Amino acid sequence: DAREDAMKELDGKTELVYLWVRAYIEENKFSSSTKIPSEHTLCRKLAVSRETVRRALEHLTREGLLRRVKGSGTYINKEAALSWELGGSGGKLKIGLILQGQDGNANSSLMEGIRSILPPDQVDLRTFLTDNKFSNERHCLQTVINQGFQGFIVDGVKASLLNPNLDCYQKIYQKRIPVIFYNNYYRNLKCPRVVVNDLRCAEELIGLLIRQGHRNIAGIFVSDNYQSIEKFQGMAATLQKNGVEYQDDYVKWCASSEAYDARSIGRFLKRLPHYTAVVCCNYMIFRLTRQVLEQQGKRVPEDCSLVCFDYSSDDWEAEGVTCSIHQGYRIGQEVASRLMRMIRNRDCDDKGYTYVLPPEIYLGRTVGPAREAR
Repeated sequence: DAREDAMKELDGKTELVYLWVRAYIEENKFSSSTKIPSEHTLCRKLAVSRETVRRALEHLTREGLLRRVKGSGTYINKEAALSWELGGSGGKLKIGLILQGQDGNANSSLMEGIRSILPPDQVDLRTFLTDNKFSNERHCLQTVINQGFQGFIVDGVKASLLNPNLDCYQKIYQKRIPVIFYNNYYRNLKCPRVVVNDLRCAEELIGLLIRQGHRNIAGIFVSDNYQSIEKFQGMAATLQKNGVEYQDDYVKWCASSEAYDARSIGRFLKRLPHYTAVVCCNYMIFRLTRQVLEQQGKRVPEDCSLVCFDYSSDDWEAEGVTCSIHQGYRIGQEVASRLMRMIRNRDCDDKGYTYVLPPEIYLGRTVGPAREAR
């Protein structure tokens, strides 16, 4: 249809901004006179350029979902938003992709991997953004449950918490529609998943710090993200295995809605009496932490070593970042190929479809000997 053809004009990052604003519209379309966030706010939140944001907003305006008021801002067109429908799939296999949407780099590479497996002439891939909110996930699931989807690929919302939307997933299961998770999954469900071995990843990254003499190691993790919980567990286990004392005060826990605040990271690091390394649970936190260290006059790695899980930008080599490289493209290929097998075999249960990828570690220039070891 026209909407599908228009979406093909968008590049990966523009499409993600489009999807984020679509999720915002869905969440706020019943409010009166709702203004969407400013271009500056969207640039900062989604880590994209203003030109990328403008292209996405222009696309939504052409669709009639937004209206611009000169000198005031951009508002939701409630009438259009309330009547928006998914539309038909033209006889193609209809697959739903449900993203958190908070890391544009990771999502872009994931979608490229999925599309390399799902031929566009045979598969209608419909993408939805939850912005890691239960309410958005529920609206999405309620919208698509009776829309003839043959399968779903999902990154779970706040997966370390008890999910209030499991009833929707149970309805999907009762309809015998296959669901496969990636990164974050719900342990209460029987669905397969594609994940990276974060325990082994932590063993390699934190083990490297310990071998360089680091003992006072800080860590920044997201408390409602199950993937982040596994990274923390790997860090704690590696410290214990190597005879290094775990210190509660040296770990910062933040909810996903509050995780990307440089001031909060700065206050946390200033409170620590003595640290020589910081472990960042994802690329966005790494970027903010490096910014904070520069502001505090600390050099990397001379004054503080840095390691990062799931580095999703493509400049790890140029920047010399010691990290696990985010395998978005590979994960996308794996979830797409496994979901297609589930559809062909009419399987909804995990009959060997789960796959755990080994981590890809890059040894850069952000780790050096601990200061006290010199």
